[in-house]
Amino acid sequence: MESFFKQLTLANQQWMQGWINAAKVPDAPAQPVTMLHDLIQHFSQNHGQWLEHHTNYYQEHLNLWLGLIGAKPAAEKPASEKGGDRRFKAPEWETPLFDYIKQNYLITSRWLVNLADSSHSDEATREKIAFFTRQFVDAISPANFALTNPEVLKLAVDTKGESLQEGMKKLLADMERGTITMTDESKFEVGGNLAITPGSVIFENELFQLIQYTPSTAKVYDRPLLVVPPCVNKYYIMDLQPENSMMRYIVEQGFTTFLVSWKSVTPELGNLQWDDYIERGVLEAGRVVREITAREKMNVLSFCIGGEIVTTSIPVMQARGLDWFESITLMTVMLDHTEPGDIKHCFDWNTVIQRETQVARGGVVSGKELARTFASLRANDLIWNYVVNNYLKGQTPPPFDLLYWNNDGANLALPMHTFFLRNMYLENNLTKPNSFSLCGVPIDLTKVDVPTYIFAAREDHIVPWQSAYRTTGIFSGPIRFVLGASGHIAGAINPVTSNKRNYWVNEALPEEAEAWLEGAESRPGSWWQDWSQWLGNRSGEQVAAPKKPGNAKYKVIEPAPGRYVKERI
Repeated sequence: MESFFKQLTLANQQWMQGWINAAKVPDAPAQPVTMLHDLIQHFSQNHGQWLEHHTNYYQEHLNLWLGLIGAKPAAEKPASEKGGDRRFKAPEWETPLFDYIKQNYLITSRWLVNLADSSHSDEATREKIAFFTRQFVDAISPANFALTNPEVLKLAVDTKGESLQEGMKKLLADMERGTITMTDESKFEVGGNLAITPGSVIFENELFQLIQYTPSTAKVYDRPLLVVPPCVNKYYIMDLQPENSMMRYIVEQGFTTFLVSWKSVTPELGNLQWDDYIERGVLEAGRVVREITAREKMNVLSFCIGGEIVTTSIPVMQARGLDWFESITLMTVMLDHTEPGDIKHCFDWNTVIQRETQVARGGVVSGKELARTFASLRANDLIWNYVVNNYLKGQTPPPFDLLYWNNDGANLALPMHTFFLRNMYLENNLTKPNSFSLCGVPIDLTKVDVPTYIFAAREDHIVPWQSAYRTTGIFSGPIRFVLGASGHIAGAINPVTSNKRNYWVNEALPEEAEAWLEGAESRPGSWWQDWSQWLGNRSGEQVAAPKKPGNAKYKVIEPAPGRYVKERI
């Protein structure tokens, strides 16, 4: 226990130091030295507001204490649980002592959040203050600690301490792995019950394997489809189990389908640039698909950062006279980073400038680091929920294929990732024609004129749908924009068979995203139906399905899903 509290103290010190230093931004427009300096400066000049904040805070605590000792009716408690807050739903939180602890926390957290929100600094700094304050508030919840969580204490008594003992074992095991266990991983195997849509690896280089899927229909569309997933995750989010596999659905619709399976970067590949993902990735895959199918053009489906790689490939292809793409689909892809959401607080100029000093030597950005960054955006759901259930209660989380995938990350090359952060996130260069070059070609996305299908998810915390919509104002070709319900993954991977959720369509493309939504029509079920119809109209005639994968030049290397996707970091 003494060691536990030492670790807690150290963690709190690190949180506070990060909160203080997070706004130090060299080589950026002038702003206060730190967020804490800015906040203190504001309240030192607004004594009345500072006094009001503190008076209300202390009054609420006084009311809470009077309620605990019976001097005030319990119904007059000054703070109550947020609707849907799963942390405090158990009846054990309703006993007087733990209700007091809970209410104390809610009062204090509300005070801290209001304090951060009331800063009169510039909007960017105020948002950063609020973000890290929420992170701190989530971390210090009484639900996260054994001695202040009545559910944990009751379970420990009921099991005679076995729950705490089992939780310690799980904590030590996860410390060795370097990641939090989110699901029962013993229930899943890539190539066993995940990523099992039949196919063959028919090409590979040091960067990717190319999978050609086995047709499941007697006839297929003449024009092939190339799928480019994100390189920051394993591709099988698009090919989980048969009932929720997007790849299986695509093949069943009669599309001649190829997929890029990116390799998780190893130290010897640590000098890879963004140019390599274009030259030795998208262009190489496109060349092989054309040679195998003997077709001039293909359709391309891309997901998340895979869409940015595909999109930046097009100006390079245009400069070389390579008219290979009949259409492209961007699935939860952000090209305009004007408002990237909360993730902007995790990547700043400090990060980029520090890493740029190491770019010449190369290196690897760990997939585990990237996974922790994304998890921090929903800390209560993706971090503290598992801390409580796994380590404090000693429970094994239930099997969930999506969370197994979520913990199976991929490494990126430091030069490629650093280039991405500077040019896409911080400088927003994809919206500025000819502001930078790739493969020796100035990048101008306003000249992208191929038919484009854009899908965004309404509750996406990684690619806000309004930011995805901004692509409609960049490209010059015909565009169809469709908005799905739910988030980044659940919105995109929405099987037709389950008939869940809904999606919105609107043939008009007004300048503002909200105006588009006001005029949109809601349709039940999966957006996959709308997309497959759109894609079918651009896929040529129906012809007899090929009997064998590859050709005389590109022979089968191994069955899908291939070696690359099975590598664990």
